[in-house]
Amino acid sequence: MSGRDLLARIREELGGIFLERGELIDASLAALLAGQHVLIIGPPGTGKSMLADELCRRVHGASYFQWLLTKFTTPEELFGAVSLASLERDDYRRVTSHKLPEAHIAFLDEVFKANSSILNAILTVMNERHFHNGREVLDVPLISLFGASNELPEEDELQALYDRFLVRYSVGYISEEFRFLKMLEARPASQRSTMTLEQFAELRRHVARVELPGHVYRSIADIRRDLGRKQIVASDRRYRQSLPLLQAYAFLQGRDRVEEQDLFLLEHVLWRDPAERTEVRSTIHELLRGYEDEVKELLFQTQELRDYAHRQWENTDLRSRAVVEAHTKIRHILTRVNGILEEARTGGRPVDTVEAVKGEIEAIQQRMLEVL
Repeated sequence: MSGRDLLARIREELGGIFLERGELIDASLAALLAGQHVLIIGPPGTGKSMLADELCRRVHGASYFQWLLTKFTTPEELFGAVSLASLERDDYRRVTSHKLPEAHIAFLDEVFKANSSILNAILTVMNERHFHNGREVLDVPLISLFGASNELPEEDELQALYDRFLVRYSVGYISEEFRFLKMLEARPASQRSTMTLEQFAELRRHVARVELPGHVYRSIADIRRDLGRKQIVASDRRYRQSLPLLQAYAFLQGRDRVEEQDLFLLEHVLWRDPAERTEVRSTIHELLRGYEDEVKELLFQTQELRDYAHRQWENTDLRSRAVVEAHTKIRHILTRVNGILEEARTGGRPVDTVEAVKGEIEAIQQRMLEVL
């Protein structure tokens, strides 16, 4: 089985285990392929730890580190005990075996609960992929770090760490009753599909070759502009880091080219406060799919004109005049639809919906011409 097929199977298995988590699963797998970090926020009992743990264990052969942080967590728990042999040589080094500095994938539960010195060390590992150990600065193999928290950090000293999580996802309890019942009836999976570290590395090389068309860059700039007008500002770094994330997301969907529809993933990247999420979502939708909403409204207007022309008139003359009036207005509507269609094509945006609406409007127009 190819690595891409195996990835699809893992994605399907995760979707069967974690109900109402499809978007989070896709975003997390994309982050893993892009080498970015993920923060899962939600109340206790929403499966944050279980999901992150299950995702992290899907790469066989990768070193995996997991820990629950508290205010009493010590550096030894995360980075290893101090080497007594090194101390004898006046070198303050840690034995990092099976600890965070040697992990390819890591999961830290309640990630904001540790003290500032530990968090600063975690920050360096996440951002620079370095660990200062004695006199040496070691390169760490970390691909992605998954964090989970019941709440967002409020202290200023935690904001730098918070910003290093490119993907931020809020989860709640299962909403649909039929899925809740399915969760209650579920049994543990008999086996777990995994891929080797070599297969995963090959997938990452494929992801790096996914095409990023010019119009996608333009759309990202448009999103940034529109969000800025609403005082929702993300750093240039976050926008830059989102590019490999979008490549990975498109690859996960079975494509070798990023499309504008992939930009909806940025809903989980560009907000800082949960209160901004709805505005980010609506801004992206308005920019990328607002033209579809517009043509649907034009179709509704056309249907109203049809109904106006076909109502019961007192005589044939009035009816003919109504049909001519409606036909003239529908002709103007079609001109607007054609303009929208051309703009969408030029911008590389999907046009299936616009073309379908145009066909419906033309069919209405044709039937009115037959009446004339």
